[in-house]
Amino acid sequence: MSTREKVSNALERTFWFDELGRSVHFMELTGIDLKEKFTRNLDLKGKRLLDYMTTVCVNKSKKFLQNYARLQRMRGMQSGCSDDVIEMILLLLSYFDEKEESMFFHVEDTCLAEEVQLEQVPLTPVVIVCGQSCYSSTRYMLSLDRNLINTNISSFISALCLMFGSYYCFNIHYPSELASTLEFLQRCFFSINPEKGTKVENKNSKRRLNVNPRVLTLIQELSDHEWR
Repeated sequence: MSTREKVSNALERTFWFDELGRSVHFMELTGIDLKEKFTRNLDLKGKRLLDYMTTVCVNKSKKFLQNYARLQRMRGMQSGCSDDVIEMILLLLSYFDEKEESMFFHVEDTCLAEEVQLEQVPLTPVVIVCGQSCYSSTRYMLSLDRNLINTNISSFISALCLMFGSYYCFNIHYPSELASTLEFLQRCFFSINPEKGTKVENKNSKRRLNVNPRVLTLIQELSDHEWR
């Protein structure tokens, strides 16, 4: 069954697309409480990751430093847990040199669901950000296969978890343009660490390693950073 058919069938069971329904389905598939696992690991690892990004990575790459400065201007004077999570995710994308627009699609803050230009949205799970930036948004939507499957998500963390859970609930491969970021989230924040296999799509015949080397490097560097 194709992703489009799965989405079409699931649209008849809207429970799958709200936060509780997605959590139940994800638990059935993986044995993991989707949002609880993320928030627990966020408490354990989030501050360390953000500290590493903002004190070490900024000195390693001019491009990363420029992106960090841009995010600081966007963030402005805002502070708090959700803003730290937003910054962490956007810096991860920058660290792996992966494009924000492959994960987040921005619309006007007053945009209605029927006004979203879905033909411009990737086919893979995408968070629709209602506002100029993730920092300023108070409402999110979720698109899958260019269908809006949830149009009223109130928090960034909920939107992120719903987006990530979609890859498992609909058995979708990670797109190559988000391969490293999604695998890092999978292993470090959702605690899914299979010994074999990968969820990254394979567009050629080359064999993929079970663990992305760039992801493994960041995990090792974070471990070293903790003890400095």
